[in-house]
Amino acid sequence: MARRRIHPLTTDKDSNRSEPLHTPLDRARIVRIMLELLQAEGLDGISMRKIADSLGVKASSLYYHVKDKEQLLHLLAEEISTKIDFPDTALDWKMQLRLWSMSFRLSLLQYPDAVHIMNATHAASPNRLAHIEFLFRALVEAGFKDDQVPWLASMLKNFIYGFVDEECRLRDRAKLSQESREESETRYNEIEALPKERYPHFIRLAAYTTSVNWEEEFLFGLDVLLAGFVDKLASGQH
Repeated sequence: MARRRIHPLTTDKDSNRSEPLHTPLDRARIVRIMLELLQAEGLDGISMRKIADSLGVKASSLYYHVKDKEQLLHLLAEEISTKIDFPDTALDWKMQLRLWSMSFRLSLLQYPDAVHIMNATHAASPNRLAHIEFLFRALVEAGFKDDQVPWLASMLKNFIYGFVDEECRLRDRAKLSQESREESETRYNEIEALPKERYPHFIRLAAYTTSVNWEEEFLFGLDVLLAGFVDKLASGQH
């Protein structure tokens, strides 16, 4: 005879719980924990075992939803891409690309090692593909030739990746020093002490080299790049 399952009695304390005893494991929970680990420890701090421990499950349960670390990177890249805003398509194509690039930079700055995560994975998920489609559409509608569109899109993305990578690296280095202002002054004095006959321009521009405004520098570089796009478009039409 089959044995009847006996359920434990519930107490008043148990009945007042606002959360279930067990939350089903799914990708949304996994991604949420990955982002928390990423913020706390960076990409090097993420492993299948750590994720499983944080979720309170065995690694075997995690592998049912995510097969390996490469897939974890794809999930992280897809999540990062959800933070990028799509601009109003009624705007001029240059303004669309400008606003998109500004949002892309800010989304990358939200997460440690975001540039590495994006570069380590190919775009194959819905949100990442949607952003590629946006770039291609904006450039095609601007009038660029089909063979130039992927090149221009890559130039724009590589500018953003390169800028954010350097920005994060230098910001992190500044955080390691509690006296970053003194460090900047020391660097300025070191440059000033160089032989003026050999490095006249480097020394003259030392104040700008040792004092960075990331926002202004990014927008300046972005505008220079887009101005080049405009010139290329104009020369291709004649």
